[in-house]
Amino acid sequence: MKNSIIRFKRFINSVRRPSKQSNLRRLEQRGEDLSNFIFRDAREEEIPALANLHVIAWHQTYNATPKPEIWKIREWQWREQFKKNDGTWFCIVIENQKGVLIGFAKGVKPPPGEHPDNLGNLSKIYLLREYQRMGLGTKLLGLTVRRFLKMGITSMVLFGDPANPSCAFHEAMGGKRMNGDKGEFTGNYSWDDLEKLEAITHNKSEAV
Repeated sequence: MKNSIIRFKRFINSVRRPSKQSNLRRLEQRGEDLSNFIFRDAREEEIPALANLHVIAWHQTYNATPKPEIWKIREWQWREQFKKNDGTWFCIVIENQKGVLIGFAKGVKPPPGEHPDNLGNLSKIYLLREYQRMGLGTKLLGLTVRRFLKMGITSMVLFGDPANPSCAFHEAMGGKRMNGDKGEFTGNYSWDDLEKLEAITHNKSEAV
């Protein structure tokens, strides 16, 4: 029963997203071009913008209305994260032609001494709804994977929510479902070979 409810929620969240064609049409109306988006590391001075993106993208994903206090919470969380300038994490953002952040992915290295030490954590990956289904998310994932590979990390996990409509994206990218003790789907995924995943993202990006 619980799995059926989760599948229904995921379906509803998915059908409410715009189609590729409608997003491409809106992109053209805004005067934007897919080739002009900038992918780069997040900067500490743009924490408010990053927190705002985090709030909006998360609530778009789950068709929820954000509570007023959530912006302060997200900004505090990102300020705390940026205090850890120790190379154990990274955040890649997507910037549009107007200099507005429209997507981000955060990767985390395993703590020293943890086994396996080659397992990275795709902590977060979000893209505003109006920029989805056009290849930007695939490129963002590919850049995240390449960063992990440069760190010597060859496998990756993502701890998510089974109601997230992006589950279909993770599976299209070769993600393996990580089920719970009772065999239920938890929303978590694993990738055992990041070189293979890098090739998948590269090929899909080239096809866009």
